[in-house]
Amino acid sequence: MLPPALCGSIGYYALMASHRNVVIDRYCRYDKRRKLMHRYDIADVNGRLTLTVPIAKPRIGATWNDAGVSAHGGWWNIHKVALWSAYGRTPFFEYYIDELTPYLQPRDGIQPESLMDLNISFDAIIRRIAGIESNIRYELTQTEKELVDKNDCLISDYRNSNFDLLHPIEYYQVRASQQGFIPNLTMLDLIFNMGPETPLVLKKIIEKNIL
Repeated sequence: MLPPALCGSIGYYALMASHRNVVIDRYCRYDKRRKLMHRYDIADVNGRLTLTVPIAKPRIGATWNDAGVSAHGGWWNIHKVALWSAYGRTPFFEYYIDELTPYLQPRDGIQPESLMDLNISFDAIIRRIAGIESNIRYELTQTEKELVDKNDCLISDYRNSNFDLLHPIEYYQVRASQQGFIPNLTMLDLIFNMGPETPLVLKKIIEKNIL
């Protein structure tokens, strides 16, 4: 069981890929301290950079499924410019960026109204490119809820994890010669730099970290 994540980290997707059945709990309780639901880290020209999707604060007692995407600051333009600046020279950026662009637009009917819709849209693209074939659901069954409440070992609950890898696998990064290798970034970093070799890197990560 995983939390929702916006363009989740490499560790997040390695853990996902290492399990056959995965529930991304879209109804977990809203907590503004949980940043991975609406933030992700890229390797910018000056090093690690966090990109944020502003959210419309939901009511008290709400779940992450209730969180809406805010248009504050025209965040989509910030993300597009940052991604082009960070990855425009990577080998596979132009192969994949067009798939992401429709979700980095003003809220005109193309942009999802909810944060979960945005997360799910990015997640589907990332899993397809990365060759992740896990069975994904977004809601627990009643039986699963009861097992989680009992801390049953049949369900591994990672909803409060940070997904940083203890043993990152180094792969090609376009600015590594100037900045050194930067670990634990968004899965987009791996995809833009390694393209079709992404599944092979994930396999090595899983093997080294025994996920």
